Amino acid sequence: MQRRRKVLSSIAGTLLVLLALLLVAVATFDWNRMKPFIADKVSQAIGRPFAIDGELTVDWQRDRHGSWFASLLPRPEFTARDIRIANPGWAARLQFAHLDALRFRLSLPALLAHRIDVPTLQLVRPTVDLERDKSGRASWDFAPPENTAPSAWKLQLGTIGFDQGLITLDDAANRVKLKLVVEPLQEAIPYEQIVAQQSSDAREQAGKTVGAAAKKAMAGGNVTPEPVGQATASTTYQFSWTAEGSYQGSPLTGKGRTGAVLALQDTTRPFPLQADLRIGDSRIALVGTLTDPLHLGALDVRLWFSGSSMAKLYPLTGLTLPDTPPYATEGHLKAALHRGGSRYSYQDFRGRVGGSDLAGNLVFVTGGKRPKLSGDVHSELLQFADLAPLIGADANAGKMQRGDATPQPADKLLPVEPFRTERWQAMDADVSFSGARIVRGAALPIDSLATHLVMNNGALYLDPLSFGLAGGTVRSNITLDGSRTPMRGLLKLDARHLRLKQLFPTLEPMRTSFGEINGDAALDAQGNSIAALLGSANGELKLLMNDGAISKTLLETAGLNVGNIVIGKLFGDKTVQINCAAADMAASNGLFDMRLFVFDTDDALINVTGTVNFANEKLDLDVKPHTKGFRVFSLRSPLYVRGTLKNPDVGVHAGPLLARGAGAVALGTVAAPAALLALVAPSHGDDGDNTCRAVLQQLRSSGKVIPASKPAAKK
Repeated sequence: MQRRRKVLSSIAGTLLVLLALLLVAVATFDWNRMKPFIADKVSQAIGRPFAIDGELTVDWQRDRHGSWFASLLPRPEFTARDIRIANPGWAARLQFAHLDALRFRLSLPALLAHRIDVPTLQLVRPTVDLERDKSGRASWDFAPPENTAPSAWKLQLGTIGFDQGLITLDDAANRVKLKLVVEPLQEAIPYEQIVAQQSSDAREQAGKTVGAAAKKAMAGGNVTPEPVGQATASTTYQFSWTAEGSYQGSPLTGKGRTGAVLALQDTTRPFPLQADLRIGDSRIALVGTLTDPLHLGALDVRLWFSGSSMAKLYPLTGLTLPDTPPYATEGHLKAALHRGGSRYSYQDFRGRVGGSDLAGNLVFVTGGKRPKLSGDVHSELLQFADLAPLIGADANAGKMQRGDATPQPADKLLPVEPFRTERWQAMDADVSFSGARIVRGAALPIDSLATHLVMNNGALYLDPLSFGLAGGTVRSNITLDGSRTPMRGLLKLDARHLRLKQLFPTLEPMRTSFGEINGDAALDAQGNSIAALLGSANGELKLLMNDGAISKTLLETAGLNVGNIVIGKLFGDKTVQINCAAADMAASNGLFDMRLFVFDTDDALINVTGTVNFANEKLDLDVKPHTKGFRVFSLRSPLYVRGTLKNPDVGVHAGPLLARGAGAVALGTVAAPAALLALVAPSHGDDGDNTCRAVLQQLRSSGKVIPASKPAAKK
């Protein structure tokens, strides 16, 4: 037994001596002799030259935060100075990166399991030059040699520490040039302080871009929003960065702050981010955290957008958004980032677009055949004028502000700005939108708007697009197939129960009116703008109005340029009671033919014939007034309407005055009145009183109209 103990003691002593000799040898070893070996192995691994031009030294330290056993064993901390990594041969610059030094700790026991465990990695004054050429080759894509067998060694990085540095980017594929400077802050700044400061700055910018109402809408009653992300009480910002350059021809500037240590393995340790970018006149700001960056993990930030038009976000975000007036939004962005596809959720956002408020939730998912945007957006008060840029109907000054290069010709009324159909194929969409109240001036309110927008493979569907208008509804289904050239457009629309006293609340004669407007439209067209679509339209339009009133001033207020001139010529500026107005138009290649267009007053029956050519916007109409009995009517000669929609020419036909009297007037075919009779029933039923019923039934039976008396007043 004693002999065995002596043998074991001898073996243990020998092992301790060998271990001590090994530690002494490792501690005193000249690690610079390993530089060629390390450089060769790293060069082979990354597929390009790697060199350590400075000293390679080792400092032994104990991990005081590890377990009791681990804290007893010293760990080596390597410092490699003056490190250079070359660029691939095609790059314009010879050097990809240079570091004054690279410090990293190494776990020796892990080497026995063929695992390179680096708990910490510290970059000292890095300089990085990033390049991508027009073909898409990127200098940051490291390609190891082909036919290389999988390595038995595995690398595991714990955290990466940052230092003062410089990063430049020249991306020819995306037309981006950028210079980024990173510097340490004089003192760490608490996370909550950065959130409050960025919120204040972004809301001030919103006020400058859209107006004071935008700042108030984005605040939503909270001066300082609750912090988002996975930050804790100890989360701080320790570095600042500034950026300048250009993005697709637009100047780019930016600034922000970050944390000091990026955790690659600990998915619960957040890395704080803050950025404030200006690209052209668009501004993007964010503040929050990134976790699990090794797997592109999760981004959780408060996000602000502002600028002259949402359409300008397309090259920045890949989102196909409409042309809009100046806008600003604020919301909570949560992103699950993965190489095969990511999911971005913009939650509880709110803001302003022009004079309208906007709020909702959106989700953008990538990784499928095409990215897809889905969600719901709503507005409590939507200014009608803010919808004009969607179809290119805003003024040229507005077009210039949002960067559109297609000014509206001075002699054209219909918008000529083309739809951006090439963007429609970049993503799909399924978004519901509702506007609780729409305002077009103080006198013409629209009650509400609702639509379900679907975009699929370049085709845009509004199914349905509905308005609540004057106590009634306007319901339509619109298809714009942008995958075809030229684009094909389909429109089906019906208007029901539009009450005149609600449609024109400021006109005194309308306040006691029981009249309504009903109508139908069905059009099939081709073209990439509103002007082109109407200029090629085929189909028909029908409209019926009973028991209303009209005046030159009213039509002028409503923007009906031709109508106010004609009414002014016929009746002057007085208000005229309308017993019935009926229109039935057939369209062929943009030429709208008046199969029937008549309106009946107490003093006269007005018949309009001719065509409106939307292809060239030319008018060719004749307006024939017919007096009833011996009532006094100032103008009994027919009018002509020529010129264009923008500049109509209305005058009196030369020739004898029409005969006064009770003679019957031929107005149209039997088919047109029969089609319009269907629009009477929705408002009054088959037996209800309606002046238009009598007029249309007479036309249907004889093709002529005789003077009609007004229906008896309802008791």
